Amino acid sequence: MSYRLYVRPLAPFADSGENPEERLFNWVLYDAGGDAQAQGSRDFRSTIEQTLSQNGLDDVLLVGLIPGDEALFCLADIPAKQSRFINQALPYAVEEQIAQDIDSVHLALGMHTQEGYRVAAIDRDRMAQWLELFRGWPHTRLDAIYPDAALLPVTEEGWSICLDGESAMMASFRGEWLSMQSANLGMFAQTLAMPPSEDVVAEVPVVIYGTDTEFDEQQAVLGEIMVPGRLSVRRESLELMPLELLAHAHHHHLCRPINLCQRDFSVKGGKASPLKPWKPLIAVAAVWFVVQLALEAGMGFYYQKQADQMRQQAMSVYRSAFPQDRRTHAGNVKRVIEGQLRMAGSDGPGADFVTLMKYTGQQYSNVAGTGTVTFNSINYSQSRGELVVDVRADSYDRLSTLRNGLASQGLDAKIGSVVNESSGARGRLTVSGG
Repeated sequence: MSYRLYVRPLAPFADSGENPEERLFNWVLYDAGGDAQAQGSRDFRSTIEQTLSQNGLDDVLLVGLIPGDEALFCLADIPAKQSRFINQALPYAVEEQIAQDIDSVHLALGMHTQEGYRVAAIDRDRMAQWLELFRGWPHTRLDAIYPDAALLPVTEEGWSICLDGESAMMASFRGEWLSMQSANLGMFAQTLAMPPSEDVVAEVPVVIYGTDTEFDEQQAVLGEIMVPGRLSVRRESLELMPLELLAHAHHHHLCRPINLCQRDFSVKGGKASPLKPWKPLIAVAAVWFVVQLALEAGMGFYYQKQADQMRQQAMSVYRSAFPQDRRTHAGNVKRVIEGQLRMAGSDGPGADFVTLMKYTGQQYSNVAGTGTVTFNSINYSQSRGELVVDVRADSYDRLSTLRNGLASQGLDAKIGSVVNESSGARGRLTVSGG
């Protein structure tokens, strides 16, 4: 669960770079659901760090709030849309609105509106001091620094005012913010009540936030704000400190503040990686890839070993059959055997006349011993590799036995032109290589 810690230092602010251990803070801790889990007022930094440590919280997003009068609100009318050109033109667009050397001012860019880009301007040295104050807290990671008044909830077409002791924070729907003494609110209300022209205008809505105690103490000032016909004033009571109102508005996107941690004072360490939300998934995928790679390598090694063993067995069988062959090895034994089989298949076991006569004579001797078998004529065709024998036997079974005996020797033996006679059977025996 992501936590966000809102921290607001207390006065005096003469030197924001003083020893942070001696500075007092108001603070509130929000969880991801928008509920305040812890808060404190006028606490030392060590107290806040101890609270985070006791609750086992780490990498908490820290949001620092500085006084609203530390940063000036400006509008920049820049026609460019690319960020590079906008940043280049920004100093020239707001230079006339700032009463000091523009080179000594840090400019933070906000959202774009119909009036132009909203800009926050703050002295560079002061910004460096505030950054030093909030950065490096244990268990936290600095996420943003805002002017406190900029976090007030936006009142549509009007102003929001928060009473904060002797001072008051104010913010308009146009995004501008300021802080002033509470005693001067009446004069500010008169300025709001003055119509910009003679045209009839609607009432300006004003929402005032404060505790019941502050409302009682500021009765006179609040009476000056009530300008009938021009201002529509509504009170909102706070039960706790103003910081909780600011934190609630920011967490629930009820305001549009400008983060001062930009450009030279960025806390992101460069552009945020678009892959950051996917880092856990990427880590799991990387682990899975390594495991899968190791498994594939192991299986490859196993199959390679099996293949080597099969090659050795094949060579052992081949050596036993051809002990004199020393040129054949595991790499070419398959090719050698295939070549020998092709030769055997094309030539057959008896492709010449002598061999065919040899096998035919052997089968003739076997069959003639059991009955009458006579060869009348023998012809040999060298072009066809066939031996043709006119044979007579006392039965067809004798002819079939002769043919089957030759076939068992791997030869191709066929009997054709069979004629059955009273004395037996005669036919033509054709023998060729198998």
